[in-house]
Amino acid sequence: MLFVPGDSERKLAKAETSHADALILDLEDSVAANRTAVARTMVLEYLQSRPDRSRQQLWVRINPLSTPAALLDMMVVAGRPDGLMVPKVDSASGVVKLSHMLDALEVRESVASGSIGILPVVTETPAAMFALGSYAGCTPRLTALTWGAEDLAAALGASTNRSVDGDYDDAYRLARTLCLTGAVAAGVQPIDTIWPNLSDEAGLQNDASIARQRGFTGKMAIHPAQVDVINRAFTPTDEEVAWSRRVIAVFDANPGLGTVALDGRMLDMPHLKQARRVLALAQTSPEAGS
Repeated sequence: MLFVPGDSERKLAKAETSHADALILDLEDSVAANRTAVARTMVLEYLQSRPDRSRQQLWVRINPLSTPAALLDMMVVAGRPDGLMVPKVDSASGVVKLSHMLDALEVRESVASGSIGILPVVTETPAAMFALGSYAGCTPRLTALTWGAEDLAAALGASTNRSVDGDYDDAYRLARTLCLTGAVAAGVQPIDTIWPNLSDEAGLQNDASIARQRGFTGKMAIHPAQVDVINRAFTPTDEEVAWSRRVIAVFDANPGLGTVALDGRMLDMPHLKQARRVLALAQTSPEAGS
């Protein structure tokens, strides 16, 4: 998911040529306060001029629901976005509130009922850290959960979210883990946060690979140059695909068995489930091994 400032024609044009699965048209942090009204109009026009979302979904990041700007941002509903990203959510109650707003706005704008999804950023306030288990069943609109480290650091009064070795400090590792587990518990996709260093491609590759290994299904990008790196990291390797096929084959050859042996390793149902997940991911990844 690639962030794009909603007030930049140049960046919007460049973003749509990327291989991002979704663009997040931003009305929040990347837009100056005196440009927000301009950005709303541009984003609405962009959405309305691109009704075909078969190649690339179009999401909009609105302002926090606690601000007056959020209500004004809702004008973009008329453009039928695939979903809204809402920042600084404290708990599932914020998602439910937004869902009710969308219920009414979809009727007003003749948009298909329930068609606009919701993606909350669920770790940007201290209170949010205690509510990551509250999202299950809150609304059918809930599509995914994602997390952020920058706003949380500011809220905690921290000078940095990194330890001396460059890794996330404890609070932010906890945020990442709780986002992952909270999303899976809610039955929605866990989406990893941004990699802020645009000049560190190796760091991005490593961070994205770790995210996939841990269970995240996608990652956010802040520049088109990051998209292909992220896509590669989330694409199963030829070796992973080959191994997964062998795991499935050995279980298929031994129906009724809950445990089988392969290359000296004992495999059970979790291994089979993971193998199927890898092959399903490979089928949606054009770079995956065949």
